[in-house]
Amino acid sequence: QVQLVESGGGLVQTGGSLRLSCAASGRTFSRYAIGWFRQAPGKERAFVAAISRSGGSTYYADSVKGRFTISRDNAKNTANLQMNSLKPEDTAVYYCAATTSILDIQKTSYDYWGQGTQVTVSS
Repeated sequence: QVQLVESGGGLVQTGGSLRLSCAASGRTFSRYAIGWFRQAPGKERAFVAAISRSGGSTYYADSVKGRFTISRDNAKNTANLQMNSLKPEDTAVYYCAATTSILDIQKTSYDYWGQGTQVTVSS
């Protein structure tokens, strides 16, 4: 089992940057692929990015490709999402999640979720 806690959200202007972090408890962090999802008001929770257990493979939603970078440090039990060139449509609650799948974009494949962190991009 793993517990996840996100941090780093906040208010930023269009074009700005934020770095989200996901801190995991336990000694089994490297057994899980990590995904970032986001949920805007009135919308479904949507896939943003995912990284494999070793960090060697990553995958991004088309809407963030080239602007967001996912990374992880298994020695520190952390995963990060660097978000650059932010747009108002990136405004949402961002969640990190863990799965035993190799790399997955389906939220139903993720067993563990953090509580979320709010990102607001002003125009």
